[in-house]
Amino acid sequence: MAIKKGDLVHAVREKLENSLEAKASDTRFPNYMFNTKGEVVDLRGDYALVKFGHVPTPNIWLRLDQLESAK
Repeated sequence: MAIKKGDLVHAVREKLENSLEAKASDTRFPNYMFNTKGEVVDLRGDYALVKFGHVPTPNIWLRLDQLESAK
């Protein structure tokens, strides 16, 4: 199922840890990205802007294949 604006998602650790984005940045990803629900607030091409509202943090762009629907 395709991810769309307003969906609740979380990051997939296995797909994010060895990605190009991880190699270009700090690889110590916070647990909230994997354990809490984030809301997709925008979509552009293969990327989604995700807002994690449980902790005060900036929104983050993640590739769609690095996300899965949060139940």
